[in-house]
Amino acid sequence: MRVSSITARAEALRERLAQRYPRPRTELSWSSPWELLVATILSAQCTDARVNMVTPALFATWKTVEQMATADPAQIESVIRSTGFFRNKAKNLHASAVRIVIHFGGQVPRTMEEMLTLAGVARKTANVVLSNAYGVHAGIAVDTHVKRISFRLGLTRQTNPDKVEQDLLKLFPLESWGAINHYLVLFGREVCTARKPLCDACELADLCPRTGVISRSASPVT
Repeated sequence: MRVSSITARAEALRERLAQRYPRPRTELSWSSPWELLVATILSAQCTDARVNMVTPALFATWKTVEQMATADPAQIESVIRSTGFFRNKAKNLHASAVRIVIHFGGQVPRTMEEMLTLAGVARKTANVVLSNAYGVHAGIAVDTHVKRISFRLGLTRQTNPDKVEQDLLKLFPLESWGAINHYLVLFGREVCTARKPLCDACELADLCPRTGVISRSASPVT
């Protein structure tokens, strides 16, 4: 099937990936909005698998946001060291905990505007937490997979994540915004990988103009 417009391409993509991933969700392990916020901050430049190895000890040591707010950032660093950029992440976790306790009564905020006041939280992190923890669809979280696949499929010509997000918001219905992130992240990990996309086995191949990929026989570029 060939599609004649970006809107039709986006809708076909959504329908096919919804069949592939009928119960999309984040692969981060969490049991509360605070735990999801922590895990998402730690996931920057780190795999979800690694984060899931680190968070059990982290949450066992500091069980609540109030406890994290009183923690010594140096101690947090020692627990999260393997996630990379651990000094900055520890500083952000501590600062976010303090702000949540002081300004939000110990509850992770439920709006984009409030989320963006937390240390280490940009739109991607805020979207992940709002969508998965609260069912609030304030946007589409754009990580490296979402950005790459959106560009390859010709859904955007932008490279800035915020601008990519704005293009995607115009193409998908609000109620699907949270799922779209999961679809593209999972598909980017399994099929449309950065270096060696599995184009011959891709169920979106007939939709894809392969923007940024030289040819089917040449080495792909991102």
